[in-house]
Amino acid sequence: QVLLVESGGGLVQAGGSLTLSCVPSGSIDSSNGMGWYRQAPGKQREMVATITRGGRTNYADSVKGRFTISRDNTKNTVYLQMNSLKPEDTAVYYCNADLKTSTTWFQNYWGQGTQVTVSS
Repeated sequence: QVLLVESGGGLVQAGGSLTLSCVPSGSIDSSNGMGWYRQAPGKQREMVATITRGGRTNYADSVKGRFTISRDNTKNTVYLQMNSLKPEDTAVYYCNADLKTSTTWFQNYWGQGTQVTVSS
């Protein structure tokens, strides 16, 4: 069974920085598209940033210039560097990834989420 384990969330003051990490457990052979999404209270889940295996990135307009997504293909791990955080960035952040295991073709997986809270 594959699990995506996120870490790095927490409480930070406005203007501060956090780095999220997402590491898969299980026997992972390869990964394709990976990304970060977030959901604030009372709002729908939204895309924050995505990255292809080749490194092409896409960002929500609200985080462009402040957040950077990256990945390590050797570890099938994805990161989100968040700078200049704003109170409106407060949300539960979810990792998403297309992963291939030793017994299954590529499937899409979600992490359990990590809370990011930005105080003003």
